[in-house]
Amino acid sequence: MKLRLARTLLVAAGLVAGAQAAAQATDWPQHPVKIVVPFQAGSATDLISRQLGAALAQELGQPFVIEARPGAAAAIGSAAVARAEPDGYTLLMGGPAAIVTNRFLQKRLAYDPDKFELVSMVAYTPNILLANTKQPFKTLPEMVAYAKANPGKLTYASFGTGTTSHMAGEMLKSVAGIDILHVPYKGAGEAIPALLSGQVSMYFDTIMTGLPQAKAGALVPLGMSNAKRSALAPEIPTIAEQGFAGYDIAPWYGLVAPPGTPAPVLDKLNQAVNKVLAQPALRDKLAEAGAEPQGGSRAEFSAFIKAEIPRTQKLIEQAGITPQ
Repeated sequence: MKLRLARTLLVAAGLVAGAQAAAQATDWPQHPVKIVVPFQAGSATDLISRQLGAALAQELGQPFVIEARPGAAAAIGSAAVARAEPDGYTLLMGGPAAIVTNRFLQKRLAYDPDKFELVSMVAYTPNILLANTKQPFKTLPEMVAYAKANPGKLTYASFGTGTTSHMAGEMLKSVAGIDILHVPYKGAGEAIPALLSGQVSMYFDTIMTGLPQAKAGALVPLGMSNAKRSALAPEIPTIAEQGFAGYDIAPWYGLVAPPGTPAPVLDKLNQAVNKVLAQPALRDKLAEAGAEPQGGSRAEFSAFIKAEIPRTQKLIEQAGITPQ
């Protein structure tokens, strides 16, 4: 009798909890929502977050505030969101470093990337390899030849250790058989001035922040990192088509929430993200900046990340990178 009563009480408690979660999703959001960007203001992650946030604000009726928390290859901002209240009012614009790569590169990661609640893939952008105009090469083959003749002399900047910018450089070192030194920065706001001033030789930047410099003639574009040319710069060849078949790596951006955020809230947010990503106005804004809108279900986002983890681990092992 007591066992039956206990089971009845558990079922009742579950029903109450479910009803409360559903009610919370119906009411959410009641005040501004914060999207933490784990890179500098003005970065590609920041720009995409602001465009998405503006569209979500119109769709959901509350402001979406963007907060930059850069540092430690996205680990600082990611850890802050992991510790936040799981109520749907603090989100993270995650990417490869925050969700995939950091687990292999940082011995003492202050958060568990597998514990984040996944909302939706948002977009991806190709990286562009840029060189300082005073370097003695103007094309990728010329750079590779120079690097082989001068091992260890060239440097390449990234927007943080463990980011796709860093991984793109390590992949190029591996496939081209060259020795170039990695110099990490917090984002394009630091890396581009360093490249323009000649402090570093090259920089793997996102097309969003790097292409304007190339179009203006301030930097030399050597190649695109993903498998196909960008519609924004069809004249710039990919790295793969310049003699390195199979070279394909690009930053992606996905919205995640703190562990324990109620599923009804996550589902409502996923639906809103997919709805705004289907709107021509937002798609055009993202496309103008070089980003390709993605969207999809939470399950599809999860499957994508599960596939990225072993792929990234293999790349890191091939590059001989050890956790710090």
